[in-house]
Amino acid sequence: MTTLAPLSASLLPSAVRARMVDNGNGLVMHVLEAGERRPGGRTLLLLHGFPELAYSWRKVMPALAAAGYHVIAPDQRGYGRTTGADMRYDTDLAPYRILNLVRDAMGLLAALGLRSVDCVVGHDFGSPVAAACALARPDVFRALVMMSAPFAGIPAWPAPNADGDGERLSAMTGLADPGLDDRLAALDPPRKHYQWFYSTRSADADMHACPQGIHAFLRAYYHMKSADWAANAPRPLGEWSAAALGELPTYYVMMKRDGMAETVAREMPSPETIAACGWLPDHELAVYAEEYGRTTFQGGLNWYRCVTGGLFGADLKTFMGRQITVPAAFVSGRQDWGNYQKPGDLEAMQATACADFRMLRFVDRAGHWVQQEQPEAVTAALLEFLSRTVA
Repeated sequence: MTTLAPLSASLLPSAVRARMVDNGNGLVMHVLEAGERRPGGRTLLLLHGFPELAYSWRKVMPALAAAGYHVIAPDQRGYGRTTGADMRYDTDLAPYRILNLVRDAMGLLAALGLRSVDCVVGHDFGSPVAAACALARPDVFRALVMMSAPFAGIPAWPAPNADGDGERLSAMTGLADPGLDDRLAALDPPRKHYQWFYSTRSADADMHACPQGIHAFLRAYYHMKSADWAANAPRPLGEWSAAALGELPTYYVMMKRDGMAETVAREMPSPETIAACGWLPDHELAVYAEEYGRTTFQGGLNWYRCVTGGLFGADLKTFMGRQITVPAAFVSGRQDWGNYQKPGDLEAMQATACADFRMLRFVDRAGHWVQQEQPEAVTAALLEFLSRTVA
């Protein structure tokens, strides 16, 4: 297995350092750290989403460390400088199943000599992984913050039917249903769900080999899902139906004929807008472009294939009827459509998925990349929640 060097210190805030850690679950993980581990000290684990990296936490890590926390943020399986994952399309998806992603996190903690963390924080696709960590091992992950992607919980035990047998449960509702894409294709104009697109063989090449280049693709993608894009005015959707989902922006429910690179290229910000983007200047965006230029996007895309193929849902059914029992919170950008892309999830997260839900915080002037767009407000929200949960 090839091991890469950690990210150069010149690319990181002075309070953040990088190293490589063998997690004992097939990966040598690239890990960013801030703060020091002390006897009886407090530790946070931060899990990124797509198309992101541990680097996405760079703006909140120093302040969390200054508040007394040892902060750990890895490149997850299939991402960045973490090695050991098979990042091809033609691969066994079992290592990408959500319970193995939980094992990745536990293996990292074990390798660092940690038996638990005070809180696991997950953003975007890291949010359901963080939720699964808290669900499966509340003794290890003792509090939970989800960001930008609500977790609706686990199916209840099925009610018995007339024959006394349990009703059959699908592996996962919604996105694991291939009929959804057929229903979206029947809209006028025809549409498709981005997670189904991300599950196709062509998705990686669409983004990795796009005509505008990876840097420009990522610039448009990050812009379109941020508060900088004026069209982001999210609202709850009425139901889980093709017609309701068709109200989502095209970066979520795409035009049937388009790939993601073409979708976001239409909203490429002007040079003046790029120059004014203080939360993601070009030299920071270049870190993402260089990493994805080397790795491709396929490692992260394999996570989506586990969703649409029902593998994540099948794993989570192990916990059928169980709630997340650790203290939980949700922090997200007010201009983030991710709060509502799955109708009902935001409400279910608070009402049924979490037995001890303590804080809902929408951050003004932030879209999907909340911890990068408004790091001070996110840090304040995290510290407020932690003050209520960590002794």
